[in-house]
Amino acid sequence: MAAVLRSVEERGATTTLLAGADIELPTYAPERPGRTPAVQRLVREVERADGIVIASPGYHGGISGMVKNALDYLEDLRDAPRPYLAGRAVGLIACADGPQATTTTLTALRAVVHALRGWPTPLGIALQTSERGVGLDGTVESTELAARIEAMADQVLTFVPVAAAR
Repeated sequence: MAAVLRSVEERGATTTLLAGADIELPTYAPERPGRTPAVQRLVREVERADGIVIASPGYHGGISGMVKNALDYLEDLRDAPRPYLAGRAVGLIACADGPQATTTTLTALRAVVHALRGWPTPLGIALQTSERGVGLDGTVESTELAARIEAMADQVLTFVPVAAAR
């Protein structure tokens, strides 16, 4: 995800990375109106974004609980001028050990983004961790993966001028 965001920044966009501790949020419960500062930040950043990239590891055939919980908080945008993910291009990345887990996770991410009225980019990145495409320091080592990252950055940004012109 960081590599896609770097590519987007190289094209002139401003990005914010929310990962790990940033999305360690209380379990979403719609009946509890109180929101922690971390939840408020997540919702605020998504609300202002014109394009989004979501990455999830594949856990037992689906999205990680932490990522799904963060996405559930987007219910707080239901009454926003752009509800949920409406009008936003959403790049999706799934990584797991094998092709089945990456594919099912990517499919689950697409379903959630559709439910939130977002526009998944045509290209989704299914990254098999058993195929060393990224170094331990986060550098992209595979030319094929680098090409997919560049393509996703292009696809996310393709829709931004349309969204920003609203």
